[in-house]
Amino acid sequence: MDSATVATFEAGRGRLASLAYRLLGSAADAEDAVQDTFLRWQAADHERIEVPEAWLTKVATNICLDRLRSAQARHERTAGAWLPEPLLDGDPMLGPADTFEQRESVSLAVLTLVERLSPNERAVYVLREAFAYSHAEIASILDITEAASQQHAHRARTRLADERRRSGGAADPAAARRVVEEFLAAATSGRTDRLVALLTDDVTAVSDGAGLARRLLRYRTPERVASFVRAGFKSTPAKRRLAGGPTTMYVARVNGSPAVIAVVGDRVVGAVAFDVGDGKVVALYGIAAAHRLARLDEAWRRHDAGARPASGKCGAGGRTALRGRRPGTVGCSSRRPAAGCPKGCRRRSCPA
Repeated sequence: MDSATVATFEAGRGRLASLAYRLLGSAADAEDAVQDTFLRWQAADHERIEVPEAWLTKVATNICLDRLRSAQARHERTAGAWLPEPLLDGDPMLGPADTFEQRESVSLAVLTLVERLSPNERAVYVLREAFAYSHAEIASILDITEAASQQHAHRARTRLADERRRSGGAADPAAARRVVEEFLAAATSGRTDRLVALLTDDVTAVSDGAGLARRLLRYRTPERVASFVRAGFKSTPAKRRLAGGPTTMYVARVNGSPAVIAVVGDRVVGAVAFDVGDGKVVALYGIAAAHRLARLDEAWRRHDAGARPASGKCGAGGRTALRGRRPGTVGCSSRRPAAGCPKGCRRRSCPA
């Protein structure tokens, strides 16, 4: 394979990875799918390929669909037993985020919900909403009729409509962040009444149980969710021994939504993403299984290895110091970020 052919693939690698992540909900699986696409590109007769981007998109999409169908057939992946892999905002695998539809399609709320769709419905939804393909183009990619593509899109939108109404649509990022900051302060201070007040009446919380449970753990009603959160955020000697040290909590953004990142030393040990609507928390998604946090952990370390909290551990009876923050994050005792950095960092020498 000559350098021009390799360059053609590399030029589209990021888009293919973003497509694969939206279809599979796993960064590791997405990387494997992109690599499989490259191997097929390497073996293809390039003289017969008129539009490389279209060819690569079709191959990558169908590789992902084969993986979804295979996992479902082996009962490795069923709706209600699996959470997507969280990615730190700024990760190129999150892909385009210019429109509300593009941002929504990569949120943990939607990535979790689309597990209920058939593989074809999921593919049509992603190609249409996130990448703006026409139904004619989607029909060619999936080898279905244009009418079938339209029908799949209608079914997907209908199934997602209830969740959209429940969350109240797009929340202002700054307002949503303030809600999560209040939530973190309430969760780590024992103010259960304030915690309950920040939750909607139909709030839900979903956790992977750190990968130890066979199915997802689900909690409903503000009181049960508040009890789950208080137990999860409470620091104990047993938790510190299990985690390898005291935990520091940061407010950051994951998959376009506000989130709390739990860090021990420089290692991410958990992430809780929030769906916020009308000034309250609508849903929480807790991921602590180590294999689901690998890419987020890598991005966290790489983003700014020199940013460390100066003192204190949130949830361990102390206040997290304000200096030394990572761009886009705050501790449990944070003030509003200053406006110098596009990622919300208050550090004047931010590398972003």
